[in-house]
Amino acid sequence: MSDFPIPVVAESVNIHPRSVKGRFRSFKSLILYVGYAVYFLLPWIPWSRPIGANQAVLFDMTARKFYIFGLTVYAQDIFWLAALLFLAAVVLFFSTALVGRAFCGYFCFQTLWTDAFREIEKFIQGDRVKRVRLDKQPWNSEKITKKGLTHFSWLFLSLWTGLTFVLYWGYAPELTKNFFTGNAPFVAYGTALGLMATTYIAAGLMREKVCQHVCPYARFQSVMIDKDTLVPSYDPERGEGKQGRAKPVKTLKTLEARKDAGVGDCVDCGLCVQVCPVGIDIRDGMQYACIQCGLCVDACDTIMDARGWDRGLIRYESENGLEHGKTHFFKLRTYGYGLATLGAIGFLVWSMSGHKIIESTARQIRSPLYVTLSDGRIMNKYELKVDNKSMLNSSFDLSLQGLDGAELDMGAISDVSLRPDEKQRLLIKIRRTPVSGTSKSTHFKFVLTPKTGEVKEKIFIDSQFITP
Repeated sequence: MSDFPIPVVAESVNIHPRSVKGRFRSFKSLILYVGYAVYFLLPWIPWSRPIGANQAVLFDMTARKFYIFGLTVYAQDIFWLAALLFLAAVVLFFSTALVGRAFCGYFCFQTLWTDAFREIEKFIQGDRVKRVRLDKQPWNSEKITKKGLTHFSWLFLSLWTGLTFVLYWGYAPELTKNFFTGNAPFVAYGTALGLMATTYIAAGLMREKVCQHVCPYARFQSVMIDKDTLVPSYDPERGEGKQGRAKPVKTLKTLEARKDAGVGDCVDCGLCVQVCPVGIDIRDGMQYACIQCGLCVDACDTIMDARGWDRGLIRYESENGLEHGKTHFFKLRTYGYGLATLGAIGFLVWSMSGHKIIESTARQIRSPLYVTLSDGRIMNKYELKVDNKSMLNSSFDLSLQGLDGAELDMGAISDVSLRPDEKQRLLIKIRRTPVSGTSKSTHFKFVLTPKTGEVKEKIFIDSQFITP
């Protein structure tokens, strides 16, 4: 038995991935550019609205409203967030069942920011060979300058990331000015600097270790991936042959010569390992650290193209496909995830399309239930609340339906008029002569008939009139 303890975490190695060109690298770059453009530019897109800041996306915590282009989300719409989180979860499960950790490889924030940090590092320090050499050389003026400039650039991007997040919660031009003049709220500085620190640590210092040791998704993906899931896979039957891998030496440069010698198509160049952002060897099989970005596929295709051989030695393939079986995409699990995804989307669309821009309630004041007037009529009192959630001035005529002969008393108010985002509380009195043969409680409706504003249809509010 060994006297040395087995390490829980592997020894830290600074990984410097090699650059590669190909379809998956191009797709990753496209997602990177689009993602950064959306994140950094969205707070600066103007959007004219009668109330609230003229900013396309603004989360106004003071007013307890979220402005998302033409949509206004109120605090009572929090169930939309629950539905959105559920949708994100089932889409993640659905995509994992089909294409493994593709979300990690292309869309995860950790991946996007780490890619950007590595591009900065490459721009300042050079390609992979130069970066490795720089790490090994002693500290001198060149190393101090390049490393210092790299970390300064990382910190700048991290601060920009934190500040941009803060800008979603306030009017961007004004908040930016206040931030750099020392007039912003303390919470803005705390949030921006906190995100700056976490971004710098996660994307600049920890990098792939976040995916390997921090993110739980890497650990429970094994229960979501099966033999029909498409993942980057090395074809050992084609790559190894009967005698294993072999360098393309003089006698093993053609496919025919390699076949006669019993060796596979893999020329053991190691390029698939060099381009891997987490430093694994895909030829050893599927590993939990793999974020399935497909760069090893691009690297292998580059070698195959250079030699004039068929692509696909490393490719997106299922375990069943590698074993010459059939990949079954449509089965109970994928049907379930798909139906859950459609259900969540349908609920959100239905809920948002039926969102009321005028909310109204009527509450009978039951102290007392009714009052008998000197002329014999019965009077009931009501509290009517109307909330204008539209972006336009709105006015309504108030009338009654189903209460014949009743008198509606609104006091000095002639109609219901509200400014954008205004709430109004009205005290209403209804007087009516008792009708013989009727029950003690008569159901009726308040009717709000639109005169101006965004609403074009009548609004009905159920209530009841109490008699002795």
